[in-house]
Amino acid sequence: MADVSHTRGDLAGHPDASEMRARAERVLEGRDVVLVDGPVFLVGLYCAASPWIVHYAASQPALMTHNLIIGIAIALLAVGFTVTPERMYGLSGAMCAIGVWLIVSPWIVGTGPDKGVIWNNIVIGALTFLLGAMCVAVASRSRAVT
Repeated sequence: MADVSHTRGDLAGHPDASEMRARAERVLEGRDVVLVDGPVFLVGLYCAASPWIVHYAASQPALMTHNLIIGIAIALLAVGFTVTPERMYGLSGAMCAIGVWLIVSPWIVGTGPDKGVIWNNIVIGALTFLLGAMCVAVASRSRAVT
């Protein structure tokens, strides 16, 4: 009986090895912040759901709508970071601005927010700001290298 099994060899001898290596490096280039995409998405989902989790949807209807819209925007930024990173990482600075806005929004959008609402938005805003700053730092470092 004939031996039809294929042995897996090293690709170093492949005629297109250098082209395949260069293509793999281009695909992975700038994806240093891939570990940030998931947490950004989760922060966005939590922000959108926080009025019902912290139970202020009825007492703060304007802040409920605000956090729902901002949370969806943050989650969409995370999806954009994952799908088209080369286009979206320029918006990392916007995440920092959104984080700062989330920290001050209970006093601007809300009407007499209690401590739970204030701390909820401070934590979400701080996380959004920190994740955005991480994205900005890594994106600017990867641009400086190329």
